[in-house]
Amino acid sequence: MQIELAEKMYYSIGEVARAFDVNASLIRFWEKEFDVIQPRKNKKGNRYFSQQDIENLKLIYFLVKENGYTLEGARQALKNDKKVKEKASLVFRLEKIRTELKSISDLLED
Repeated sequence: MQIELAEKMYYSIGEVARAFDVNASLIRFWEKEFDVIQPRKNKKGNRYFSQQDIENLKLIYFLVKENGYTLEGARQALKNDKKVKEKASLVFRLEKIRTELKSISDLLED
């Protein structure tokens, strides 16, 4: 799972939804279900997600969408299992390395 977001302090819900290739309603739902996601809201109620929120969303996406956890299972894993975060971090780094190696391989083929 490669999430492509420009380096900014805050991201709108639309940017986050496009990056994860999900509906904005799913991001709002996860916000209600998981305490670790706490975007800032302006006076109009627009959500702005920080880098920490994005990292937490990556972890939730990894658990729910890629590993098939239930929402309750993901909630428990986030709360009780520190190794889940380490495992997810390792997977993210390996995916990034794989992408870089693939691009190098493509360049060498040309």
